[in-house]
Amino acid sequence: MPVYFPDTARLPATQLPEAPSLVVCYCAEWCGTCRQYQPLFEALAHRRGDYVFAWVDIEDHPELLGEQDVENFPTVLVMREGRTVFYGTLLPHIGHLERLLDAPAAHAPQGLPDVPALLSRLPAAAGGSQA
Repeated sequence: MPVYFPDTARLPATQLPEAPSLVVCYCAEWCGTCRQYQPLFEALAHRRGDYVFAWVDIEDHPELLGEQDVENFPTVLVMREGRTVFYGTLLPHIGHLERLLDAPAAHAPQGLPDVPALLSRLPAAAGGSQA
């Protein structure tokens, strides 16, 4: 499955809130680490059809972060079956994210972003998927 980019709407935004499992990478265009991580993140998205992946530049789309702060990049959010199971900085080694996605679900930590509310702010993709 392709990665959702708010600017290019490669995936209709209306599918994201309904996605049972979601991975969001919060990044910044100026971040060299993020630019190196992005192709690996996209490749993982194509291998993992059980998750919807989104790449959000927080400087272009701060509304998709809400009240949370991102202090280091990349910051990753993982939701499984509608529950937030991870939110934090993740070293830019795709194997770490793969292991996190394969790990058994743990109890969700407290104080995490209200992801459904943030996702409801995503712009609708005109005409569905774009390449």
